Formats: sequence, structure tokens, C-alpha cells
Amino acid sequence: MTRSELIGAIRAKRSYLCVGLDTHREKIPALLRGTPEDLLTFNKAIIEATAPYCVAYKPNLAFYEQYGTDGWNVLQQTIEAIPDDCLVIADAKRGDIGSTAEAYARALFENLGADAVTVSPYMGRDAIQPFLEHKHKWTIVLGLTSNPGADDFQYHGEPALHERVIRKCAEWGSSEQLMFVVGATRPEAMKTIRSWVPEHFFLVPGVGAQGGSLSAVSEAALTPDIGLLVNSSRGIIYAGSGEDFAAKAADAAAHLQAEMARLLNKQ
Repeated sequence: MTRSELIGAIRAKRSYLCVGLDTHREKIPALLRGTPEDLLTFNKAIIEATAPYCVAYKPNLAFYEQYGTDGWNVLQQTIEAIPDDCLVIADAKRGDIGSTAEAYARALFENLGADAVTVSPYMGRDAIQPFLEHKHKWTIVLGLTSNPGADDFQYHGEPALHERVIRKCAEWGSSEQLMFVVGATRPEAMKTIRSWVPEHFFLVPGVGAQGGSLSAVSEAALTPDIGLLVNSSRGIIYAGSGEDFAAKAADAAAHLQAEMARLLNKQ
């Protein structure tokens, strides 16, 4: 999905919502806690219910890889169930170099069929470039994360490590192919980061269960071309635990979409 197609989908749906498919066997409804294939049943129901309200899905690969071949098959079939007008983000956080990075990129872009992949920039350009070489695909670099441990490294240095990472990575890829992960729990930092990379999209975790504010994020980082994908995982896919779990997920997604539409109307 190209940048213009992504922006078009956002404007059509009045939404910049990304649904995180962090599907955990112990958290899905009890009636579906059996085989790995039950995860697929759950995912398909969630996708069908929420597709009208979101523009992206983000399966976290770890939740599927833990089941080996069965889990990978569930992941592939989950991606096949995602509508064509939604961006598919493989949340893999890959971070190796050379032929290893090239193999990761081929596996996720060509084999799995993802539109975007999250990557770790710790090893420098060598870890990012193999992903950027895939046309019409997105590389999403960890910029400033929302977890408590972000304080261990990301704020240290002068300039701070996250600033050096974001400014340097922006030199390697254009806003047509490169996004940044920027956590929702630090909207004051997000506003500053937006000044460094005014045209790049941000993938924003941390709204909802982690305490991030959608309105604060949007005020800090929305651009004329939107520039945001706000992810919600637990708050949507686990909104219900009974037979009506999909309807509850739809309600949660619709609530966020309505708020996003309101915020877009203020632009």
C-alpha cells in the first residue's frame, strides 16, 4: 500500500485506527481456547467486525511463532483475511544485518505478504536498508517506545538517543517508505519529534490499556496528510469475553473511529 493509498483509506473511513492482533490463547473467549486454529477463528471474527472502522491491522508475530508451524499457518491465513484497503503490519521488531536482514525482509514482505514491518535500528543502517529496498513496502523504525524501560536508554545522551535515531534514520528513507514508532504515553515528546520529521507517519502504540490519550496524541502529531496510525490491541480485541466478543470489539473500534473522525474534522 502506497502512502497516497493509505491517506486515501484514512480519509474514506475517517479513521487512523490500527487494530493490534496480539491474540493470546489465555485471553480469547473460553469457547475458543482449544487448538491454534481457534486463534484463526477468533482473528477472522475480529477482522470482520472491525474492518469498517480501521485502516490497518498489526499482528504481533510472537503470539503466532510460539506455536511453530501451526502458528505460522494461522498468521498467514489471518493476513489473507485482512481486507485489501487495510495496511498489514508485521510487528516483528527485526534488527539484524546483512544477509540475515535481507532474509527477514523477504520472509515478511514476500512470503508472509505484509505491507509493513517493525524494525529495531540499534545496529544502524545495515539493519534498516534491506527492508527499504522493497518497493511499495513500509519500514517502521522503533523511535521512542511507550514501555517503562524506555527510560533506560532512549532518553540518555546529548542529544538523547531517540533523537539521534529518528533524525539519522530519516536520512535513509523518505516519508513514502519509512515510519516511526512513537509511544502514546509521552505526547509532549511526540510534539517535539513531529518537528524533526514533519512528513513521516507515526505508528503509535499505548492508547487505551497503557494510558495514552488519543486526543493528546492527535493534537501533538496530526499533519495535513494525517501522519498517524494509532494502534489499539487489548482495548478492542478483548473488549468482550463471551459469545458476543466480536460485537464488543466492533463497538470499541467504532468508538475510537468516531473520536478520530471528530478530531479530523477539527483540522
